[in-house]
Amino acid sequence: MPAHRTAFRVYYEDTDAGGVMYHAQYLAFAERGRSEALREAGVPATLLLERHGIAFVVRRLAAEYLRPLRLDALVTVDTVLREQRAASLHLRQTLSAGDVAAAILDVTVATVRMADLRPVRLPEPWATVLGGLAG
Repeated sequence: MPAHRTAFRVYYEDTDAGGVMYHAQYLAFAERGRSEALREAGVPATLLLERHGIAFVVRRLAAEYLRPLRLDALVTVDTVLREQRAASLHLRQTLSAGDVAAAILDVTVATVRMADLRPVRLPEPWATVLGGLAG
């Protein structure tokens, strides 16, 4: 069972003329999955920015596209924490339609202070909550 699961529908705006989801939209769906994981845990990214001036930025991303996602598909985004460091997280995200994996993304996000874009330690309670995503 994944640490966090959420679902989104593929709309026309996500697809090309043939009804196949654009490759860049996989990244957008993964971003939404990460945001929903935080929101549902009660520690949204907006609160991290408001209280601490800290944001998550993608530092590294590797995507393996396995099968196309199509118009009107219900896409499940599973997010699992693979490694947590003081100022970064390594996540594995799987996008699926039904029981069929469509893409696997390995994403490293860093926490940076927005004032100077320097890495900064993830404060509590975010560090503890994110630890709960470990799989």
